[in-house]
Amino acid sequence: MIKNLLFDFGDVFINLDKKAPEEALAKMGIRAIDADMNRWHNSYEKGLITTEALIANYLDKFPSLTKISFTTAWNSIILDFPQHRLDWLMELKQQGKYRLFLLSNTNDLHIEQVIKNMGALRYSQFQNCFERFYLSQQINLRKPDLEIYDYVIEENKLVAEETFFIDDTILNTAAAASMNIKTWHLEPGQDDITQLFTTKKQYF
Repeated sequence: MIKNLLFDFGDVFINLDKKAPEEALAKMGIRAIDADMNRWHNSYEKGLITTEALIANYLDKFPSLTKISFTTAWNSIILDFPQHRLDWLMELKQQGKYRLFLLSNTNDLHIEQVIKNMGALRYSQFQNCFERFYLSQQINLRKPDLEIYDYVIEENKLVAEETFFIDDTILNTAAAASMNIKTWHLEPGQDDITQLFTTKKQYF
């Protein structure tokens, strides 16, 4: 029996345009994400480098960039948060049938843009739906590393087999499944989180 629901954030609740940052950088002459840049991104998501350090790395490597142009490109991934998803989540919280958790790979710049797009009140309503709200940058762990799932399970005394994890990235759901967590690889544009109990009714 499922007792715990563990949700990703991007492309599960908030819409993303994952190609937008690379496209924006390409327009400024940066046409490839190399190993250094990937290392910066992963370190930033894990809170191992600051926003200032990330921006400084980019400006040192690409002198044509400015702080504003980089930040605008970086945050272009963040789109809207449809109200029907927030309404669904708030109703789920009110029902009190499941323990609700959020587990997101994210960073300060993106969260700032999320709050700007959503508005502080809606973001607070969203955050308050969860028993715990885990952002990778704050806990120094990121998906799909198994340590992050262990961290959530141990800290909250969860049983893996009683936990259902929803994420839009198949590497993340595969990692969770290897630990006996039930999973749904939600495909943006095809699936919607509000379909959870019909699409995956065999688990509930």
